[in-house]
Amino acid sequence: MNLKHIILTLVFLCHSLINLAQDSIPKASESGSKASNIVKSSTSLDTIIDGKKTAKVVIKPELDTIAIKNLEDHQLASEIDQKWLDELYNNVLFDSIYKAVSELKYDPVDYPELSTDTLKARLKILNARTPFNIDYNPSLESVIKMYLKNRRRSLESLMTLSEYYFPLFEESLDNYDIPLEVKYLAIVESALKPRAKSRVGATGLWQFMFGTGKEYGLNVSSYVDERSDPIKSTVAASKYLAKLYKIFGDWDLALAAYNSGPGNVSKAIRRSGGYENYWNIRPHLPRETAGYLPSFLATMYIFEFAEEHGFKKQRPNYHYIETDTIHVKKMITLDQVSELLEVPIEELQFLNPSYKLDIIPYIEGENYTLRLPREVVGKFVTNEDQIYAFVEKEFNKREKPLPQFFDSDSKIRYRVRSGDYLGKIARRYGVRVSQIKSWNGLRSNNLRIGQRLTIYPRKPVTNTSTSKTTTLKKTINTEGKSTYIVQKGDSLWSISQKLPGVSVQNIKDWNDISGNKLKIGMTLIVSN
Repeated sequence: MNLKHIILTLVFLCHSLINLAQDSIPKASESGSKASNIVKSSTSLDTIIDGKKTAKVVIKPELDTIAIKNLEDHQLASEIDQKWLDELYNNVLFDSIYKAVSELKYDPVDYPELSTDTLKARLKILNARTPFNIDYNPSLESVIKMYLKNRRRSLESLMTLSEYYFPLFEESLDNYDIPLEVKYLAIVESALKPRAKSRVGATGLWQFMFGTGKEYGLNVSSYVDERSDPIKSTVAASKYLAKLYKIFGDWDLALAAYNSGPGNVSKAIRRSGGYENYWNIRPHLPRETAGYLPSFLATMYIFEFAEEHGFKKQRPNYHYIETDTIHVKKMITLDQVSELLEVPIEELQFLNPSYKLDIIPYIEGENYTLRLPREVVGKFVTNEDQIYAFVEKEFNKREKPLPQFFDSDSKIRYRVRSGDYLGKIARRYGVRVSQIKSWNGLRSNNLRIGQRLTIYPRKPVTNTSTSKTTTLKKTINTEGKSTYIVQKGDSLWSISQKLPGVSVQNIKDWNDISGNKLKIGMTLIVSN
């Protein structure tokens, strides 16, 4: 083949390829008819096999995740999370346990699910495991059965919270050679509420008084109360308990002294005629301390034999090891952290309970830390400069007059209801917890039922029903008040335990009752 033929052949092949390429481009009508099969901004290609077109291959573009907005959460999962937040920041459990310990009774309790023989056998096993004197006696049996019968829901809630706290308790107790079972003491002391405060001012998980806390290195200032710091207070409690054991040489007496003070225990020993067994000196101890060790032992028994009694622990949102701390470089509020990292304010308050005003101060020479869920720690550190710049700008504005929309016309007066806490109220009206505190001169996060709050809402106020579904099938709403029909076996105490935030005295006051007698079928008002 000469050069001329070769050139002509190449020209012919090029021409044929150009025609094929033109045929592969869809006509306008074809494009319109196949529009439903083509995604906008996608790439559509024809596949050519042996010179014939086959079906279109549509390559869809990848979604730009940065542009995603208004994502919706899973409703059921969101409701579960909200219940967990309610549990974290609700002090009703502490109030009920405090009352139960101080007013403990030892009357026989009908609880056929646990026979006396079974209880004796289990207490014998428990006694062999621990250095505490866990011998059977009718008073202890009464407390255990009363807790199993009347406090089941509360105990399950405490078991869930214990998943977070017990690992850090055990580490500190072990360091000071304290029996690990002492972790159950925090349940009796505070119901595992780090901001719990007793009527006499004892504060935190381990209920330190101001003076005792100072003695063991727990500082209190306008911003910080280290008695509410889980780690620091647990170390202080371990040191204090170790010293008490050194004094008394008996763990039962050491616990009694932790609650009432060494002086009251030594007086009880004298008044008993020299006995050194807790059960023998119990009649001579203060009323609250007399119920202290039985409550502790009953709690220990139920936790240790929880599976046998059918308790089901719910996993908390995270464990202690799933959190980490950051040393703050400038003053910052939990409100600001919540807004910037999109972490619910209640979770931040739970993780950082020692900051009284939800403000983490920056003081030269002090190491104040912010504890966060691990998944957002990187987000904070990576954007640290921008975060502190935002915070500084916010603080620079705080002395200026309130914005115009905070006027008297938009002001509302909110009445605190059972189950309310600042974070929940703030979300309802689209404001910050710190703003509600500022408007109402609040120095802490504690609220009381019936308290009136001034709020300048950002969200429109809608009339929503305030009635809540409870586990009481007999509870109904009548003219804004909830009522309960007395059933067989009911008492004022058992009814109050079914109603969070309601005490026996509340029921008496609302129904003008002077005694404790109830009649079956009687209608009681159970809300104010």
